[in-house]
Amino acid sequence: MKRNSIFVRLTIILGIMVLVNLISNRLYFRLDFTADSRYTLSEATKNILEELDDVVTVKAYFSEDLPPQLLGNRQDFEDQLVEYENRSGGNVVYEFINPNESEEVELEAQQSGISPVIINVTEKDQVQQLKAYMGAVITMADRQEVIPLVQPGAGMEYSLTTSIKKISIADKPKIALLQGHGELPLNSLLQLQQQLSVLYDVEPFTIGTDPIPTFYKAVAIINPTDTISSSDLAKLDDFMALGGNIFVAKSTVQGDLTTASLSRAPDIGINAWLRDKGISMGNSFVIDVNCASVSVRQQQGYFTINSQVTFPYFPRANNFGDHPIAQGLEDILLPFVNNIQVTRADSAINVTPLILSSEQSGLVNPPAYVDINKKWATSDFPLQEQILAVAVEGNIMPNASSKLVVVANGEFVSNGENGQQQQAEDNVNFASNAIDWLSDDTGLIDLRTKGITSRPLDQTEEETKALLKYGNVFIPILLLLIYAFVRKQANLRRKQKWMEGVF
Repeated sequence: MKRNSIFVRLTIILGIMVLVNLISNRLYFRLDFTADSRYTLSEATKNILEELDDVVTVKAYFSEDLPPQLLGNRQDFEDQLVEYENRSGGNVVYEFINPNESEEVELEAQQSGISPVIINVTEKDQVQQLKAYMGAVITMADRQEVIPLVQPGAGMEYSLTTSIKKISIADKPKIALLQGHGELPLNSLLQLQQQLSVLYDVEPFTIGTDPIPTFYKAVAIINPTDTISSSDLAKLDDFMALGGNIFVAKSTVQGDLTTASLSRAPDIGINAWLRDKGISMGNSFVIDVNCASVSVRQQQGYFTINSQVTFPYFPRANNFGDHPIAQGLEDILLPFVNNIQVTRADSAINVTPLILSSEQSGLVNPPAYVDINKKWATSDFPLQEQILAVAVEGNIMPNASSKLVVVANGEFVSNGENGQQQQAEDNVNFASNAIDWLSDDTGLIDLRTKGITSRPLDQTEEETKALLKYGNVFIPILLLLIYAFVRKQANLRRKQKWMEGVF
């Protein structure tokens, strides 16, 4: 009887384990407590995976003998692929390949565009160099994308999803990058082009005698320096009158650190064009207590050293409006930027500030000179928030719904003439988000800005700093004295009871 009872119990336990295993395969889930939700698929990723109409194959080239600090990266990537496979209904398949197992496999990985990284590993008090592979090749039909190095964290999802998105779009919509008026060329916008290439084909475009083609989802005008003729501005108006959308990045002021001069930028005609749309570009430099630093060479005795000096003419904006373009942004650097004023109060349009300075801001009217050694005081920043970028939506042109984004700086996404100057991640994210919004495709915005990139400390008043400083010193002492007093009183009460014979 006992044997039968044990057998029945074991059978029940085994059945429960099989049932739980089957249910877990069907109902896969995990809890994500990370601040940037790195283990939770974004809505953009889910939508892209659910819309796949063909099989995507992921070949993950990962070395198996990775050191412990990198094994987690491999496991996270595999867990990510499991979720992609489940969410896509089997349209994402994957395999892991160890390139270190043979020279043939290693050559295959390198020919696919995946290069090894050299890692220093300490074993038995000896430092050895390990050649490790951590990349992936994503293919769909005859199209292929390569992730040379799988980055840990939220960037893992962005790399994988954007690669899948690239190869799943056969005909990408087009974005026009206006040229012919001294605008930034495509080779000076490498970071922006790389992000936009996921969804769009970005083409240089010069206005001719014909109207601007309506197949362009948006026209981007970035840092023009030469006069834009009235006929070209009229064609931009015609483009908007047909529902076209425009992105403008241009400052009315310019600064030169080599000569320490601050001046107004030449009027090229776009200011009046924007004024007709209710956007007035100010002619003053915005300075902000929340700013970047610049490197200054200073002489100290016989030595010349480079020191970092705060520079209010380079505001660091972390104050954003409630708009899809600004979703997830944390920190944007805008060197030599002017303010923007909204002059059109019209129910036919909706104007939303996108980027604002901090609550301690100021204006400097050019011409002026920069005193790099100036000791800035609170009185230098008497103004509240200044608008640095806006989004306009509605009937900007009569009887036509269109969109317009204006940023009071044309250099914030520039990579320089040779493309070597790196811009802050959120600078590029903002421009990409703006193009997405103008093109009516906001799918990648929440994924592009996913992940913690900056957590600047809040500004604290001097009085608060002093209070915290002295509080950290005296509060523990006070607590210790209170504890000692309470402990002493308790001992006295116990002693008194003992003397009175009360136990």
